[in-house]
Amino acid sequence: MHMICIMRECYDYLLSFEFTISVYSVLQSLVTTPEERDTGFFYTMNPQLRKSSSSVSVSAQDQPKLINEVRKGIEKHKSIDKIKQRLKDEYTRYLSDESISRYLRARNWNVKKAEKMLETSLIWRMNYRPEDIRWDHVAPEAETGKIYRSSFMDKLGRTILVMRPKCQNSKSTRAQIKYLVYCMENAILNLPPEQEQMVWLIDFHGFSMSNVSIKTTKETAHILQDHYPERLGLAILYNPPRFFEPFWRVVKPFLEPKTANKVKFLYSDDPNTKNIMESMFYIDRLESAFGGKNEAKFDLKIYAARMKEDDAKRVALYNGECSSSTPRGRGSTFSEFTATNSDSDSDGGKPKSPEINEEAILAEAQKIEAADGGGRGARIEA
Repeated sequence: MHMICIMRECYDYLLSFEFTISVYSVLQSLVTTPEERDTGFFYTMNPQLRKSSSSVSVSAQDQPKLINEVRKGIEKHKSIDKIKQRLKDEYTRYLSDESISRYLRARNWNVKKAEKMLETSLIWRMNYRPEDIRWDHVAPEAETGKIYRSSFMDKLGRTILVMRPKCQNSKSTRAQIKYLVYCMENAILNLPPEQEQMVWLIDFHGFSMSNVSIKTTKETAHILQDHYPERLGLAILYNPPRFFEPFWRVVKPFLEPKTANKVKFLYSDDPNTKNIMESMFYIDRLESAFGGKNEAKFDLKIYAARMKEDDAKRVALYNGECSSSTPRGRGSTFSEFTATNSDSDSDGGKPKSPEINEEAILAEAQKIEAADGGGRGARIEA
């Protein structure tokens, strides 16, 4: 019996390690440099390799030239005629300056790599048809509130996806991925003008290894890495399992500071957490589960109505019912609707204040963390 217990503990440890690697892969797919993504985890552990291929800095004057090179280059690919025929408006949107810029940044401004990545995304969208997924197609996956777009934004006006791994209610990898794609598309479509990134708030309360499939986690990393580059602005892991943090501490020193700053480990029993959350979110709107004052819980009926409204707006957009003269935001394909969006802030319906400075907010959060100096607060990752 004792030997069985030891074997079980070893199995649990190996499973948790594999899961941690998988979670890291998801975060890596959204926030790390292209070389780190392409060569895998152990690449980040070799500073000599990283030194030879750190992020490329391209001046604002040179960026339009590279964007146009990608746009012209991708027209020569054999698959483009078929993509144009089947995607139509999608093709035009994905060849916008903003879209191409995201793919270039994800590939360190390498034109050929960005072309290939963009072509891969277009082929995937042509076959998977994420824009055609509707609420009724994924509603069973949403019943427990395991992933949903929040009714509030952060101080930078970014849409927020709330995730609760303990609420996993499906064993189908295909169904889970389909719902994730639906949520990503919805979050992107609801971004306000001049914003193209979202926030993930991941609540690990009640989490256990039985909640997550390694296969699904790996497929999630694949989808996010290949088809949603430069979309994550911040990921907050709230009360994560203890084995997450030591692993991240090993990895973090080998990442670019800008990359590492996109992932934060926060704990509700740390007094510093409240100050950090207040620096990034309006506390009156933030859910109480994350230390805010908003006591509202996930309501499937209300959320379904919101999603169906968004679906209707999406149909109107793809049917050409939106005014062609309406300016579009950087991140949203129907940002013309955000003025009447149900997520508008309570103070006059304005989604964000233009004077808010991203660097100032992030600097304030890091200042709060640094002031703690050590002890329990040292667990909070900048």
